[in-house]
Amino acid sequence: MKLPGNMQNMMKQAQQMQERMQQEIALIKVEASAGGGMVSVKMDGQKNVLSVKIDPEVAGDVEMLQDLVVAACNEAVKKVDDETKQKMGGLLGGMGLPPGLF
Repeated sequence: MKLPGNMQNMMKQAQQMQERMQQEIALIKVEASAGGGMVSVKMDGQKNVLSVKIDPEVAGDVEMLQDLVVAACNEAVKKVDDETKQKMGGLLGGMGLPPGLF
């Protein structure tokens, strides 16, 4: 089934916009820490943990270390989500879509 010309253009623009968003998200890199910097986590836009740094002082307390790693990872995920929303808002803003649609 062939779509009308205007609809085909809109679909092509939507596909290009999706590709641009994926490229922008792939470039995101965040760092988050917990325990006053005792544990820090770097994460990319796909929420892959890239690195973890642990202060040797907390290495002996396993339970606290586990809690700090979880807290740092959760904060990194929040930062990725915030940055993704910001980038998507900027890219989608030019499409004239109603507010709150994405």
